[in-house]
Amino acid sequence: MGRVAKIARRTFLIGAAVVAGGAAFGYWTYRRPYPNPLEDDLAEGEATFNPFVKIASDNTITVIAPRAEMGQGISTTLAAFVAEELDVTLDKVTVEHGPASYAYYNAVITEEGGGFYFWDDSRVAEAVRSVLGGVAKVMGLQGTGGSTSTRDGYDRMRQAGAAARMMLVAAAAARLGVRPDELETDNGTIVHRASSRSVTYGEVAIDAGKLDVPDAVTLRDKAQWKLLGKPQPRVDMLAKVTGAPIFGIDVTQPDMLFGTVRMSPVFGARPVRSDLSKAEAMPGVMKIVPIETSYGSGFGVIAQNTWAAFKAAEAIDVEWGKPSNPADTNAIMKTIMDAAAKGSASAMRDDGDVDAAFADAPADRVIEAEYSVPYLSHAPMEPMNATARLKDGVLDVWSPNQMPVLVRWFCGDIAGVPLDKVHVHTTSMGGAFGRRGEMDFSLYATLLAMHADGRPVKVTWTREEDMRVGVYRPAAGGRFRARIGDDGSPVAVDMRISAQNMMDSIMSRWFPSLPGGATDPAITDGSHNQPYTIPNYRVASIAAPLTIPVSFWRSVGNSVNGYFHEAFMDEIAHAGGVDPVELRRRLMANHPAALAVVNKVAEMSNWGETLPAGTAKGFAFTLSFGSWCGQVIQVADTPAGIKLEKMWIAVDVGTAIDPGIIDAQLVSGAIYGLSAAMGQQVTFKDGMVEQSNFHDFDAMRMFQCPDFEVAILENFHRMGGVGEVGTPPAAPALANAIFALTGKRIRSLPLDREVRFA
Repeated sequence: MGRVAKIARRTFLIGAAVVAGGAAFGYWTYRRPYPNPLEDDLAEGEATFNPFVKIASDNTITVIAPRAEMGQGISTTLAAFVAEELDVTLDKVTVEHGPASYAYYNAVITEEGGGFYFWDDSRVAEAVRSVLGGVAKVMGLQGTGGSTSTRDGYDRMRQAGAAARMMLVAAAAARLGVRPDELETDNGTIVHRASSRSVTYGEVAIDAGKLDVPDAVTLRDKAQWKLLGKPQPRVDMLAKVTGAPIFGIDVTQPDMLFGTVRMSPVFGARPVRSDLSKAEAMPGVMKIVPIETSYGSGFGVIAQNTWAAFKAAEAIDVEWGKPSNPADTNAIMKTIMDAAAKGSASAMRDDGDVDAAFADAPADRVIEAEYSVPYLSHAPMEPMNATARLKDGVLDVWSPNQMPVLVRWFCGDIAGVPLDKVHVHTTSMGGAFGRRGEMDFSLYATLLAMHADGRPVKVTWTREEDMRVGVYRPAAGGRFRARIGDDGSPVAVDMRISAQNMMDSIMSRWFPSLPGGATDPAITDGSHNQPYTIPNYRVASIAAPLTIPVSFWRSVGNSVNGYFHEAFMDEIAHAGGVDPVELRRRLMANHPAALAVVNKVAEMSNWGETLPAGTAKGFAFTLSFGSWCGQVIQVADTPAGIKLEKMWIAVDVGTAIDPGIIDAQLVSGAIYGLSAAMGQQVTFKDGMVEQSNFHDFDAMRMFQCPDFEVAILENFHRMGGVGEVGTPPAAPALANAIFALTGKRIRSLPLDREVRFA
């Protein structure tokens, strides 16, 4: 991956120039707009106005929504931004993902990487956010993740719609011989009321596309919104309910071959012995290709159909090398917990003097606890897949991916194809949750296409391959202590949290030549950056010395630390004799947005009411991805086990663009977190993952889901994300409810190791 390494070094240096504050080349690159990638691929009678809008003479309006649609509704929201300012209804537009292009960089995805708390509005914090957003632009980082897509598109895509509308009005004014300010727009039509004349957008699109893009646009005030702020019909719903071929696994191309992979289930190990003869002789098998990448070693099978490829992969006789990590779960978790106990720590938050506060603490005012969580699979319903074709020096990759520009880099590099000859076609995804931000499935399709004589190859993983040789949410462990004051509130809190360095793991796969070892904020995300005011408050990060491949998982480190932080806060409340909600009110009194969320969810759930015997409630709060989220869950003890009866969710997102999607995503995120909390874990034996399918890595079933009630607040002055924020508080809310119900404090997930669920 020599060329990719050069690209990485180049973008790092350019980014450094921006950070340095205006080296001439860095500043010029930051200010210069990227070319419009739509200009070179327009159909007859079609015009483009910017990278987000195309309009054809037949009045077809196409909006480019360049973020991956994985069920979160982002194609609807991004299209609504454009439609609002273009003054058309959503049923007037067609939505496409668009090509891999630097023009679709995601600035917000890097903005919070400066280490400032989300609520910090100081000049320094805002300046650093601006610079880091500039770095993302310089790198051309087109990606979907971090609950950033709506926030990133909020200004840019509204501006795209407004600019297109201004250009259309200018062209209409020239055609009708009137001033632009005499014209009005009305759902795709430009009207001159005085003369009762009108033209459609399509009639003037070609002329409008030739005009200069306006230097400045005026966006509609929130009070004028027609679409935004209201639930909208999902633009992809019809295709999904009618089974349209929109997912990666649906891709069909002429003269297509089929394939699969069998990679080493022992991470980092290569084959020490292999016999391909039986697999090669099976009906329908055309070729078996050795695979060696930074993701691992193994074999790819090319066949005439997917089933033949599956059976041949199964028939490969191979012995894998020895594991480089501890071989079983107990040894792995011991490594993590030992690191938490005595590993070298980086303080991610260090308020007051924690050591002094504990030095003279009476023993009966100190509580201590250890918590842990397991590795987790992403387990999307659609297993990993991609289709690739290398023909006449051009590489096409059809891939359900979250990082199109990186797919273009890596696949072009491995095939030896110039970037301008690499075309990435991003499909919809049957679940992603961070897993499809990785490159392996696209790389493997490219490698097999290199052996297919110009024919496309659709490479589909088996469910077992998807589960056993993927990348995982890191396991983690922590040691926690608190000193309780006379009023029951904590005087001091000390948290030591250990997990693998996720960023080192990712970079070792993407850019193995670059040095690692930097502190990974994800280890303590959801603990060190919470809106709690405690006089002496330390949260330390310790990297565990393990090399199991780990990566982004829905809500990333917040999924771990939401549980650690909020379950331990519940312990503090009970140890101090303070109601758990009242304790949060005290500790978050300096943050009105947080306090309003706490009060709202307490009100919704009638917190503090006398409950029937055998019933209890649990509370948790997490600020993540810019949104303040509180949850209360009610559980009941039944003969069949603990039943989840109802969950109340209150969230402050700053500005609610589509309440229907926000509601759906909060419920979805909570279910994802509850599923993991109740019964999911990835375990290891002989250096290999033991789980293989949904029978031993199951999600909660519909009959187990609680009823949900959601309240959406808009108090904070900055917009937050939505797709992941329902996940972090779910596990601690449930664990805290179980404690309130049973008196059993469960400090290790999944919970079903100690209780039974109905």
